[in-house]
Amino acid sequence: MSPPTHAMVLAAGLGLRMRPITLTTPKPLVAVAGRTMLDRALDHLAEAGVARIVVNTHWLSERIHAHLGERPGLSLVHEEVLLETGGGVAHALPLLGEQPFYVVNSDIVWTDGAQPALARLAEAWDSERMDAMLLLQPTATAVGYEGAGDFFLDPAGVPRRRHDREVAPLLFSGVQILSPRLFAAAPTGKFSLNVLYDRALEEGRLFGLVHDGCWYHVGTPEALPDVEAMLRDGR
Repeated sequence: MSPPTHAMVLAAGLGLRMRPITLTTPKPLVAVAGRTMLDRALDHLAEAGVARIVVNTHWLSERIHAHLGERPGLSLVHEEVLLETGGGVAHALPLLGEQPFYVVNSDIVWTDGAQPALARLAEAWDSERMDAMLLLQPTATAVGYEGAGDFFLDPAGVPRRRHDREVAPLLFSGVQILSPRLFAAAPTGKFSLNVLYDRALEEGRLFGLVHDGCWYHVGTPEALPDVEAMLRDGR
């Protein structure tokens, strides 16, 4: 497919684990190695040639508005009440066009492998078969992640959620391509994208792609120095 021309950056979270930093600075504007996490996400999208970007806001939204200013092709959507990931994207759908679009979390940092991750997702996308494609990060090389993983992936790129007491080798990276079709008959108001992933899984329309670069979860203030050192060292 042609690479998506529209994207959404999820930037409405409260960043509770990053307090006290996030008492005065929204988590997307936390600087990591000299650049905010929001700007890092926007950099990736600009490199991918995305022309229209939507950023949702909630906590300390005025700081994000002031930071972004009047950038061409950028729309900000404020959520008076947090809508979570699924509700946030559904709320912004009128601005995201009629074709598949990228959705990127603003609270993670990633670097690309030999080919940009967004370009790899676009090349692997098949609108006839897919409603969602998730970029999956190997847990073994995920920096700042201590969970049990999210998915297993078969050779055809079809994911399976881990069951209770299982440990999965892959986690959802926070980077994806979604089709507007995924939101047909979606719930209203606040809901998680996981609701739609599960439905797509049942219908055989959820796929995954393993990330071949580095991935960093900056979850707490204590994690910042380690992630910054790794980024500066190119690790």
